[in-house]
Amino acid sequence: MITPVLLAGGSGTRLWPLSRRSYPKQFAELTGPVTLFQATAERLSGAGFAPPLVLTQSDFRFIATEQLAAVGIDPGAVMLEPEGRNTAPAILAAALLLRREAGEEALMLVAPSDHVIADAQAFQEAIAGAELAARGGRLVTFGITPDRAETGYGYLEPSQESGVGGPVPLVRFIEKPDLVRARALYESGDYLWNSGLFLFSSGAILEAARTHAPSLLARVEAAFAAARADLGFLRLDPDTWGDAPDISIDYAIMERAGCVSVMPVQAGWSDLGDWEAVRRAAPAARSDGVALSGAATAIDCRDSLLRSEDPRLQMVGIGLEDVIAVAMPDAVLVAHRSRAQDVKAAVNALKARDAAQATDFPRDHRPWGGFESLVTGDRFQVKRITVKPGAALSLQSHHHRAEHWIVVQGTALVTLGKEARLVTENESVYIPIGETHRLENPGMMPMVLIEVQTGAYLGEDDIIRYEDVYMRAVGE
Repeated sequence: MITPVLLAGGSGTRLWPLSRRSYPKQFAELTGPVTLFQATAERLSGAGFAPPLVLTQSDFRFIATEQLAAVGIDPGAVMLEPEGRNTAPAILAAALLLRREAGEEALMLVAPSDHVIADAQAFQEAIAGAELAARGGRLVTFGITPDRAETGYGYLEPSQESGVGGPVPLVRFIEKPDLVRARALYESGDYLWNSGLFLFSSGAILEAARTHAPSLLARVEAAFAAARADLGFLRLDPDTWGDAPDISIDYAIMERAGCVSVMPVQAGWSDLGDWEAVRRAAPAARSDGVALSGAATAIDCRDSLLRSEDPRLQMVGIGLEDVIAVAMPDAVLVAHRSRAQDVKAAVNALKARDAAQATDFPRDHRPWGGFESLVTGDRFQVKRITVKPGAALSLQSHHHRAEHWIVVQGTALVTLGKEARLVTENESVYIPIGETHRLENPGMMPMVLIEVQTGAYLGEDDIIRYEDVYMRAVGE
């Protein structure tokens, strides 16, 4: 059995404003009815695959497990990184867990969870073709056959010996090239794109780390040894994890190891690294090169992406060419598609202005459901809160704000002080400052209410938790 290792961290800057630090792109429905994370898990499930091992950050732990449950996949383990340290520490932590659970020979397929692979069968065939080499101790990376000169990807140079349907030795990794060199690499036909997908045994990658990155391995081993269980998650130790260098698996190990092979793949792969990549991967892209999503209309446009993420916001483009336009309820991006990889500059500019839109998603996802802010003003805020069936918020109180709850869908079970009562549609309840309270949904359907907060301070950290089934810290 091959264990998929799904990397589901990420800073969420390259596809702003849809993807943000608080809700990165792997959890969004970018190209179809399921999220990128769900699609990755689905194509690496079934015969020959063990339950996936997920690596993510604490803020995303409930989102990840809920999205897997929604597509009928039960994860084998969910490991939480205290902070993002790039791919090398994450992969080594997964290898340590897999070795402990299944031994040195256990195969792990490392897959970023924010990529698109259009031909899942071709990819699974490539995995099968690489399996023998991986079982023999090789570190196998998957190289994508290029279909254009691309400056956004690194390249791989495979040896020219015949792999007879399997992987061949890797000569070298090549950094992301400029356009002139990218054209030369593409036109030669001898190079592959670096996909960031890997197959190897837990023992092989740990032995390579011991040889080429011993100090890195020691720090990851310390963080793993001090990891603690938290509900169904495994939290790596934050103190020792923070000492690990921020480094990719390519730099730390793969470029130094002498046992690396590359498996060529033609499977419609994209890392969706910018909005131009999303336009190319869009299943509904028209003959004029226009990709539409949501409430978007194009009139006499060419080679453009028009995307509205709010059904109340109708986007209309007229006479546009080579334009990327993405509208969210709280932010709009308009860019020339040749500048799609510069979106990070927009995020940095917003951070410099302390704009919440730089990092915060308009909808806040919580294990019990979520909320979105509708109106904010001086000393008040209005939110729409959705609570999943059977879910409950923590028993809590606030120092600085009072709350008014109006149920608009379903029935709420409200605890106020020592009393609990049902509040049905069109009924309301008042929560005074300092009063202990809890909100629950006892029904079989989602419960929706409007919350009006009033007070001198309305921050999410104004909360005292007395009981919480999710064992969260303040602000989670």
